[in-house]
Amino acid sequence: MTMTQTLPLQGKRGLVVGIANENSIAWGCARALREAGAELAITWFNDKARPYVEPLAQTLDAAILLPLDVEQPGQMEALFEAIAAQWGRLDFVLHSIAFAPKGDLHGRVVDSSRDGFARAMDISCHSFARMARLAEPLMRDGGSLMTMSYVGAEEVIPSYGLMGPVKAALEASVRYLAAELGPRGIRVNAVSPGPLATRAASGIPQFETLMAQAAQRAPLRRLVDLADVGALCAFLAGDGARSITGSTLYVDAGYHILG
Repeated sequence: MTMTQTLPLQGKRGLVVGIANENSIAWGCARALREAGAELAITWFNDKARPYVEPLAQTLDAAILLPLDVEQPGQMEALFEAIAAQWGRLDFVLHSIAFAPKGDLHGRVVDSSRDGFARAMDISCHSFARMARLAEPLMRDGGSLMTMSYVGAEEVIPSYGLMGPVKAALEASVRYLAAELGPRGIRVNAVSPGPLATRAASGIPQFETLMAQAAQRAPLRRLVDLADVGALCAFLAGDGARSITGSTLYVDAGYHILG
């Protein structure tokens, strides 16, 4: 007798935000989520990014493909309205976007501009809270909200600068959202990968040196890759993680234990 194996995320539907190209953390996560059986909604940032994102979305058989610039009024609401109209529900959201103006990112935190700090916080942190608010009514049977952090949220990483305080705020937001949404069965977690060669990370000064040092310092003596991060997110999106919420989970070859 032949038995058909059910994929762990079969029947689940989720939104992935943050794919820019094949090197994006969000791409590695989307691929893992799809391989686990999930149906996906994918976003692109702007018209410049769209030609890079659309082919990737097609390989995932994305059911929904729409623009999302979190700074554009009404665009996030339109995205969730489209999800509600087509699916009527949502099982998980993966938030993988971050930004800081170059002048503020490359300088000292003490010298950061008021506008630059506020913009970095809005895009990198508050946008996650906004997504959580819009996802809540679609997660009638519970769900999983995930966002991306970094060890620079809890320790000083040279050249990480302004993003350190911003990611710390993001991790604190995860805990508060988890407490507020937990009664509805909605889990909220942050994933903290080790350094990865993404387009966003390339803007951090001396990032190649940081990566080399991380590989030498990590107990496993290596860097992580997109598949490592994707595997953790696929787990968090599934029922096996039904009792995990309010946490920052590290996938960094053990790098964070040697602070």
